[in-house]
Amino acid sequence: MTDTLRIGTRRSRLAIAQAEEVAGLLAATGVQTEIVPMTTSGDEGAPITDAPQGLKGLWIDTILDALEAGTIHLAVHSAKDLPAEDDDGFTIAAVPLRADPFDVLVLREPTSLGSISRIGTSSVRRAAQLRAHDPRLHIVDLRGNVDTRLRKVEEGEVDAAVLAAAGLARLGIEPAYIQRLDLDVMIPAPGQGCLAVQCLEDEPEIVAALAAIDHAPSHRALDAERSLMWRLGGGCALPLGAYAMTGDDGVSLVASVSLADGSRTLRSDGLGADAETVAGIVAADLIERGAEQILAQVQGA
Repeated sequence: MTDTLRIGTRRSRLAIAQAEEVAGLLAATGVQTEIVPMTTSGDEGAPITDAPQGLKGLWIDTILDALEAGTIHLAVHSAKDLPAEDDDGFTIAAVPLRADPFDVLVLREPTSLGSISRIGTSSVRRAAQLRAHDPRLHIVDLRGNVDTRLRKVEEGEVDAAVLAAAGLARLGIEPAYIQRLDLDVMIPAPGQGCLAVQCLEDEPEIVAALAAIDHAPSHRALDAERSLMWRLGGGCALPLGAYAMTGDDGVSLVASVSLADGSRTLRSDGLGADAETVAGIVAADLIERGAEQILAQVQGA
């Protein structure tokens, strides 16, 4: 193994913070690293048709190319940006301890969810679950990086914005007014809060080095959520929520599938001995109750 491992990552402030988190974990095991910021097709605004793996593939394509070419040794991704299946030859060798997986509402002033006039989000999943929770909520399309969205809240373009708690924490941002959205309101995106550290399968020394920073319960939870996503054919453009936890009795999983307008939502939960088992249980229940029709309707909209 080379003396210094090169870490590929996107160039955003959050992506760099995530790569630095992994670099710090590796440094604690005696492994030196160098962060290599990269630009993906998604960063350049490429259309979804340019990505064989769909929308999610746009955010990792050039990084995977660099891994395959050997110009980087590992990649750090926000796990919710990954497609449901790994490309041949690649493996998620480590998932560090998961950060807070939940979504939060960042408010311009202290108030309750039901009193907010305009809530900003560009996520179909977040908008659908908010509408399902309270059809009176007015959802505004809100795009941009974390700083941009927070500025739009401050300037009054919206009264609140939905953001990932993990992203705020990794950026060291502590908004003055913030409300956690618990599972009864919003189930997070599959993989939210997790970092996926990816490398080539046929690099045993790198795989072994990354295994030292793997947090097995977080990895199993991610496996369950990605397996469910694969079984339902879902992605980040679809209103699919999934959150798994591991315990002494196995892996539990709660999931939701919603129409974009929130008029129909299916929720299911299950417990299995391992990630694949519980994903199969929850997927089967959702499919039996019409999840595939909901997802097909959203995709065709």
